[in-house]
Parts: sequence; C-alpha cells; structure tokens
Amino acid sequence: MRVLLTLLLLLPTLSSLAVTWTVSPAGEEKTIQGAIQKAANGDTILVQSGHYKEGNIKVDKEVVLLGVGYPVVDGEFKHEVFTITANNVVVRYFNIVNVGISSLNDLAAIGGENAKGLYLADNKIEMAFFGIHLANCKSSLIENNTLKAAAVAESTTGNGIHLWKSDNITVQNNTVDGHRDGIYFEFVTNSLIENNISMNNLRYGLHFMFSHNDEYNRNLFKNNGSGIAVMYSKKVTMRHNRFEENWGASVFGLLLKEISESTIEHNVFYRNTVAILMEACSRSHFSGNEFRENGWAIKLQANCDDNTFEKNNFIANSFDMGTNGTMTLNTIKGNYWDKYGGYDLDKDGVGDVPFHPVSLYSMIVEKMPTSVMLWRSFLVYLLDKAEKVIPVVTPENLKDETPVMKSYDIGN
Repeated sequence: MRVLLTLLLLLPTLSSLAVTWTVSPAGEEKTIQGAIQKAANGDTILVQSGHYKEGNIKVDKEVVLLGVGYPVVDGEFKHEVFTITANNVVVRYFNIVNVGISSLNDLAAIGGENAKGLYLADNKIEMAFFGIHLANCKSSLIENNTLKAAAVAESTTGNGIHLWKSDNITVQNNTVDGHRDGIYFEFVTNSLIENNISMNNLRYGLHFMFSHNDEYNRNLFKNNGSGIAVMYSKKVTMRHNRFEENWGASVFGLLLKEISESTIEHNVFYRNTVAILMEACSRSHFSGNEFRENGWAIKLQANCDDNTFEKNNFIANSFDMGTNGTMTLNTIKGNYWDKYGGYDLDKDGVGDVPFHPVSLYSMIVEKMPTSVMLWRSFLVYLLDKAEKVIPVVTPENLKDETPVMKSYDIGN
C-alpha cells in the first residue's frame, strides 16, 4: 500500500516531465528517428509538414508521434517505414508512401511487434507493400486510416491491415483499396472489425483464419477478387455488413469454411456470383439477411449440418439455394422467397404449402456448369415444373415449411 501511495503521489511529477519535441526540415531536429532517440517515455514528437525520406524508423519508446499538416514519410521502395516495439505508442496524421517490397519480410508502412496499447489513426498510406502489420500485439486501436495501393500481382502486393496472433484489437472506420487482402486476421481473438470499407482488392476484402470470438459489423466489402473468406474459426459474429459486386468465375460474396457456432445476421448480399458459399459449417445461425440479385444466394454443401436459416429475404436471385447432395441436415424456416408460388388461405401471412428452394436445374448446373447457357429456356421451365410435381433429384428434406408471404424489413 505504501508503494502504491508513493506512485500515485509521483504521477503529477512524472507527467510534468514529459517533453514535446519538434521535427522540421528547417529546424534543429530534422529527422524523426533522431527525435525518438532523444525522447523519453511519455514524450510527444510533432513532425512538421515536409518530405522525410526515412526508413526504417524504430519506435522503441512509449512516445506520441503526431504529424502536422500530413508530413510525407517516404520509404523509397526500400524500407518498412515505422517499426513499433514499445507499448502505448501513437502514430497519427502522417502520409506514409513507397514502402519497400520483399519476398522474405512483411514490410509495412506501420509495423508493430510484441506491443500493446497502440493507437494508429488518421494516417494516409499510399503505395505500400503491407499497410499496417501487427504481430503478437494486444489491446490496440486502428481507426480512420486510408490505405491505397495499386495491386497488380499477389506476389508484389501485401495486405492492407494485417494482424497475426493478436488479441483485443479494434479495426474501425478505415478505407482499404487495392491491396492483396483488404483486412487479414490470423490467430486473432476477441477483436472487432467495424465500419470499414474494403474494395478493389486482388484477393479478399476480408481474409479471416483460425480466429475465434471476433465480430465484424457494418462493413462494406465491394468488388473484391474473391469476396470475403472466413475459415477455420468459431463463435464469429457478422452483423449489418454489405457484400456487393463480387463477380467472376468461382467468386463469392462470403465463403464460410469450417465455421461453427457463429451468427450471421442483418447483412445485405447484393449482386454477387455466389452470395454465401458454405463448406463443412455447423451450428450457425443465419437470420434477417437479404439476398438480392445474386447468381446463387446460398450454396450449401452437403457436409454442412445443424445450421438454421430463418427470417431472411431471397429476392431476384437466379438460384436461391444450391447443394451438391441429396440429404441435408439443416433447418430452413420462415423465410421470404420471391419465387414462392403457394397460397395463404387462412391469411396468417404464412404459406400453406412448403417451398423447395433447390431447383432441378440448379442441381444440373452444379454438376455441369456449362448447362447454365440454357438459363431461362423452355426446357428448363419444364424440368423444374416436373421436379416440383414428382421430386426425384432435389433433396426432399431441404424445404421451408413456413415460408412467409411478405418480405421482412431488414433494417440494415
């Protein structure tokens, strides 16, 4: 208790010892690295507007780095620009450009290693290999950054925001454009991805692996090479996101591979080749989502089980559901299907006959993709009508027993 009291009494004195350093091309201190070397823990370094050709800047003290007028820090295509190894570091209001490219090291505009309490905010990052790269970091916030690259090949472009083996990280209000993966999580737990825009990335807007107990909410993933991949994870919550314009052969809006005990609610899937592709997923809940104008709304592989789909809207999709098996062990109930042709004699808002979302033609296309050229032909119409009368190929137990007559207000 005596030691704690002494520390509390010293706090005002310690804070009063903090020094503000100024870096300027025309000033006494001309380099950011030089100011860091002179600074002590708790000091603030103000970097005035200008062009600083520095790299690699090693931040090994607990300092606050603030740009004034967005100074340009140039890696000259040779270096990682900032490498943070201290706790409680702030990097804010910088324009970081021309990060080095390496096949051996993940060079970044801002790299963090074995640190906690980082605040990386309001930076403009251009022409970076990796934008922000954190490894083995904890309790940090990445927000309001703009990351822009010109990805041509995956081998020469890194990820926008890349986290590895980290915990309790918040990534919010960032825009990531033109990288390999927009946002990448691997072995990341108890973290949040919220209100970001990830678009025009070569591979995935979000790539998410071996990461448990995480949330991503209210993000826009648009026009990415292969959409979004969430794999080998459990207890992931995905709410109020938009998956848009992910088009192309073998392209999806959202890939869920070996996902369990997760929640996918109130998302909008608009104009994707496949809105959701599911492989080996179990015990997950899909509710309040809208699937509109997709090729396939959901491709539900036969190795998925114990998932529940309820109160979703399926509107103007070429195929509402597709599967590669004849037996499914999932629950589908209370969804709105614009293709439902049943009736509601008792006027309770629920259809009186079940709806089978998997058509015979979708089963044929699953086995022979070239048959898609027959789409909207009279032959396809006859095949589907015959299958509805006498089901032979489509899975009989994959049906919605209580389809609703009016679409839900998703409120995304």
